[in-house]
Amino acid sequence: MIRQGLVDIQTIDQTVLVELKYSTTDNFVEKDVYGDLTRAYLQPMAAQKLAKASKLLQQKHPDFRLLVYDATRPRSVQWDLWNTLSHLPVNERGKYVSNPRNGSVHNYGCAVDLTLATKAGKPLDMGTKFDYFGELGHPDKELQMLKQGKLTQKQVENRRLLRSVMRTAGFSSLKTEWWHFNALSRAEAKKVYKIVE
Repeated sequence: MIRQGLVDIQTIDQTVLVELKYSTTDNFVEKDVYGDLTRAYLQPMAAQKLAKASKLLQQKHPDFRLLVYDATRPRSVQWDLWNTLSHLPVNERGKYVSNPRNGSVHNYGCAVDLTLATKAGKPLDMGTKFDYFGELGHPDKELQMLKQGKLTQKQVENRRLLRSVMRTAGFSSLKTEWWHFNALSRAEAKKVYKIVE
């Protein structure tokens, strides 16, 4: 990843916490698909935006930190994730895992999955786990879920705080995943960067 010009985000901002979920079994495939990859890498531009989000968060809440669950993801791993969801129709699968044929923004080093945590690394309550596949994880359904009592006000506030600092720092968010943020669109990333295979 370093040879392709990516940077370890903790060399840009040491206060950003990292726990790559795909280097553990605590993920939707329930296996370690990253092996010895335990550091989070991003394109330098994306890493700078993340450092900006981290600074904004700590200005508002000095005791909170960004906790990164995933950053640059090799396309070989994208295939593993895609194939794990083979029981779903392709259009449903695409809501949660980008088709590896097209490449994911993660594969270009321009996407990050993350949450908010305490300084000690304890994640704040967001209402679902990372990589939760269902409407409860959808930002565009939060008000509906709140009205139905499926999310609490605090969980929604935590998600809004995360979105606020990430968007202010220049990231865009998705309708279906509260944890996922793009530093560039796939089309923009494709023009500038090579896929990490």
